[in-house]
Amino acid sequence: MFFDGFNLEFREAQGRRFRLRRGGEGPPLLLLHGNPQTHAMWHRVAPELARRFTVICPDITGYGFSDKPPVSADHAPYSKRAMAADMVALMQALGHERFQVVAHDRGARVAHRMALDHAAAVERLCTMDIIPTLEHFEHTDMKFAMGYWHWFFLAQRHPGPENMIRADIEPWFDFHTSREPKPADFFHPEARADYLDALHTPGTIEAICEDYRAATTIDLEHDRAARAAGEKVRCPMLALWGAKGSIPKWYDAPEIWRRYAAGPLETGAIASGHYLAEEAPAEVLARLDGFLSR
Repeated sequence: MFFDGFNLEFREAQGRRFRLRRGGEGPPLLLLHGNPQTHAMWHRVAPELARRFTVICPDITGYGFSDKPPVSADHAPYSKRAMAADMVALMQALGHERFQVVAHDRGARVAHRMALDHAAAVERLCTMDIIPTLEHFEHTDMKFAMGYWHWFFLAQRHPGPENMIRADIEPWFDFHTSREPKPADFFHPEARADYLDALHTPGTIEAICEDYRAATTIDLEHDRAARAAGEKVRCPMLALWGAKGSIPKWYDAPEIWRRYAAGPLETGAIASGHYLAEEAPAEVLARLDGFLSR
């Protein structure tokens, strides 16, 4: 079954309404999704994790069916600082002051900032298929620009990219999610339907673009200030990436994360492309089983 044993609900935090699924018992565990997805991306791992943890899978700010702050000149509501604060407030509203975090793609960028800004709240951090945003932009070359072309497209001024995506949403979604070859029916039908329903919901496409606009502006300001101040991830950290994806082709990910982590650090590749939790759930669960604190 799809998210067997989980409740689908809406909760208020920071004056916003967030959609989430919650299930299981045990220490609290927050799962954060990426773009252009929703919390539904965790459907193959969340039920297993719920055997040992209280698992909370929200739609992050602006995505899915969570509230969507409007487009703004400074993109501040979609800074990873603001999005991280939203998720911490949501966990507090659910009664969890301290928790572990597993996050993928854009959600992992939110989680990275969360570990810096809310060190008392984040007990352990696992990121999936990212290196720090600052590293991408400060070392941009032809390979990165061609492979992550969508970063530069989505960050263009409003409403240019929004209008182009909205003109043909499903083909855009399929092209965007085909960075590595995969079968046409790769996504679970209920998950795919949720992703597409969210993209058809007013404000979601604007939110996605604002997320990427923030990454090219206010996020870089925050990241450079954190670097200058010597701020690093101090909780135990596990950085995973897809062995078939772009990260190991372009970067020495272990060396990069060692510069951003001051606490215990584990790194490793999963036999998958970008969508680790959907492509290789058993391997992801095995790595998490050895990392997460029970």
